[in-house]
Amino acid sequence: MEKTIAALRQLTALDSARLRKMAGSGSQPELDELLDEAEVIDSREVAPDIVTMYAQVEVEDIGSRSRRTLVVCYPADAEPARGFISVLSPVGLALLGLPVGAVARWQAPGGIESAARVAAILFQPEASGDYVT
Repeated sequence: MEKTIAALRQLTALDSARLRKMAGSGSQPELDELLDEAEVIDSREVAPDIVTMYAQVEVEDIGSRSRRTLVVCYPADAEPARGFISVLSPVGLALLGLPVGAVARWQAPGGIESAARVAAILFQPEASGDYVT
């Protein structure tokens, strides 16, 4: 059974503040929606199974069952070939704030509907004591 996304999304206060600054510079409606709907929590209180900025996440494609490791990052650090995906990309926006087990859904270029389950958090900055990355 899939978890519903809207009720589960959490952002750390720092991630929320940084993303709000980006939203003010003419961002996508999806970012505004995420910022409006996500629960904002203190970085020290975020559960270790939540996708935060710079968390290393293993995702499983719903259709093919293939797995890939991704890191949701800010646009300046994006290197898709190395798995660093911008938070402003459809995949990045779909993943940020989700817990392990939730399914992210997004529209890929060309209008193709895609979905992946958050299989594991391999590294999360906050879980390692880094509250400022």
